[in-house]
Amino acid sequence: MEEKVQIWEESMVGQGKPPASLVVRGGTVLTFDGRGTVASAFAVNGGRIVAIGDDISAYVGQETDVLELAGRTVLPGINDAHLHAAWLGARWPHTIIEDDGFAEGEEAPMTNLAERREAILRAGELCASLGITSYTEPGLGPGETGCFSPEVLEEYAALAREGRLRARVTVLRLFGLLDGRSSLEDFERGLATPVPESDRAWLDVSGVKIFADGIAPMCTAWTHHGYHDGSHGSLLVDGEDDEDRARKLAEMISLAHAAGLSVGVHATGDRSIEAALARLRRGDHIVHGDLVTPAQLTRMASAGVGLTTQPAIAAAMGGALVGVLGADVAAKAWPLREMLDSGVVLTLSSDAPVVTPDWRVHVAAAAKLLGVRGPDPELMTRLLRCYTAEAAVQDGAAGWKGTLERGKVADFVVLASNPLDADPAALPGIGVEATFTGGRCVHSGLLR
Repeated sequence: MEEKVQIWEESMVGQGKPPASLVVRGGTVLTFDGRGTVASAFAVNGGRIVAIGDDISAYVGQETDVLELAGRTVLPGINDAHLHAAWLGARWPHTIIEDDGFAEGEEAPMTNLAERREAILRAGELCASLGITSYTEPGLGPGETGCFSPEVLEEYAALAREGRLRARVTVLRLFGLLDGRSSLEDFERGLATPVPESDRAWLDVSGVKIFADGIAPMCTAWTHHGYHDGSHGSLLVDGEDDEDRARKLAEMISLAHAAGLSVGVHATGDRSIEAALARLRRGDHIVHGDLVTPAQLTRMASAGVGLTTQPAIAAAMGGALVGVLGADVAAKAWPLREMLDSGVVLTLSSDAPVVTPDWRVHVAAAAKLLGVRGPDPELMTRLLRCYTAEAAVQDGAAGWKGTLERGKVADFVVLASNPLDADPAALPGIGVEATFTGGRCVHSGLLR
């Protein structure tokens, strides 16, 4: 239920508080806090929100920048919980899946510092234009080259030190091959490699990614269901047999925990999800979860294990899943309604450049998968929270970002109209008018 409020900290008004560096007023501010608060204005100082409500005139001084919303709507900054930004920057405007099929496309080489820097900055510019103020770069580390190499991480750190990142970045290091094999020995060696120093508010390298399996359309997800050729897929972790591979996956997860790291496990098949859940704990998450079962979702919610899924990929790959696993299995894949209702920490993401990084497309795809037609403010709020508040929980940063509340960072996006009033199918047409990260305008010219 939405609640209109006045200034939350009324004692600050008229009490000689210094003027704000930025005041945003005259529109609808969807805070996505726990109370469903809606306001019309807020004030920013030092990159954080210092007041929010309907009358913050006391915070306007001679040096205050004022953003007049003129009826526009503000959301917390979008947080894409799974976006390969360096790869996106090297490949855009091409994506891997186009027109419901795999595309060739071209991508720029990533062989030197200048090319790595250009790709990251290009992705940052694109993300800013879409209202994305945080994202997770999932899979950088030794053994990989190009867009996923350790040198990309070093370049992120350099850009963070220079203050040139437009979005906050969470990095999951990878100690195997992207979409490929990994070994317990390589994983253990990788954990010992140093992490570049950085301000964790802008570059947080406190997690690892493990590929448990592949994807069902390629018959590489590990599943109890039989593929059209009679196979079942397998774990990508090296081992003598299924039992040995599952044991080594569990050991990798335990080693990461011992090192103080969170874990994101790429697991699409029901058997790989089950194997990962043997050791995953609160703060960890499953990536994709295409064939997750209701029982597994219940177990994940109880254990505090999150889930990151991609609605537009589900929409694009549904037909391919029918071809390899049959209509009955495909009908139970990507169970978004059960995901939402399970209590699991659910984040929606793009996996760009597999598909577009435009979160509006993914939220619209999620609503379509749920069979929603016409405006549904309650559902739209839940889906948008999966791209904001819940993503901050996955980052371990819910205390300082993800919602618009006093004391939290001023990461926000200005939209041309209120998405809660829109038919979800029309969401991609709602313009992103401005993006601010830490109170700094990183996209658009609305600031006067």
